[in-house]
Amino acid sequence: MSIANPLWGAPRIHGELLKLGIEIGQTSVAKYMVRRRHPPSQGWRTFIRNHADGIAAMDMFVVPTISFRLLYGLLIMGHGRRHILWFGVTAHPTAEWIANQVTEACGWEQAPCYLIRDRDGAYGEVFIRRLRSIGIRDRPTSPRSPWQNAYAERLIGSIRRECVDHVIVFSERHLRHLLLCYMKYYNGTRTHLSLEKDAPVSRAVDRAGHILCRPILGGLHHRYARI
Repeated sequence: MSIANPLWGAPRIHGELLKLGIEIGQTSVAKYMVRRRHPPSQGWRTFIRNHADGIAAMDMFVVPTISFRLLYGLLIMGHGRRHILWFGVTAHPTAEWIANQVTEACGWEQAPCYLIRDRDGAYGEVFIRRLRSIGIRDRPTSPRSPWQNAYAERLIGSIRRECVDHVIVFSERHLRHLLLCYMKYYNGTRTHLSLEKDAPVSRAVDRAGHILCRPILGGLHHRYARI
């Protein structure tokens, strides 16, 4: 019981044993319980796993253009199926702009319960007030702890390796178009190991017909389907 229920203490286990007709003292139960190095309280990884369906994460990344102008991309993703909810692009990220992006991504009806983000100075008071008005509980990561927002960090790495590192970006409009094309590919086509090699928007298995190959993002990637 102690191994299978790490959150149970000696009184809880003792009560269960009494209900099973096993007469034993509570001090004896405490004596033979498994000793753990870590406290039984919920850790960060446990929190992420237990609340994945109600968690969204956001992060920002920088993309240079052909004229060396820096553009800022804003990513918002859902943890449940690792799907991309929203891409925003701007040259001047402000708290008000980020707040508007969250509203566009989550709406007022399907907002996640929690939002994980870093402690970037761009997230100002306007942004925090917007989260509260929507009903989202803000969860900033600890300082210098990018691993606490690992899903978003990993996704940004995929965006760079699979998209923007292979394309010369001309303008804000061009980058927005690229990211939206990648979002459509990522959500509906790209398979993931963590999803048992399914896409965030689940793909049906095609078993009959001829295989058709369709290029995506100018041929950087392809989608294969039977027709």
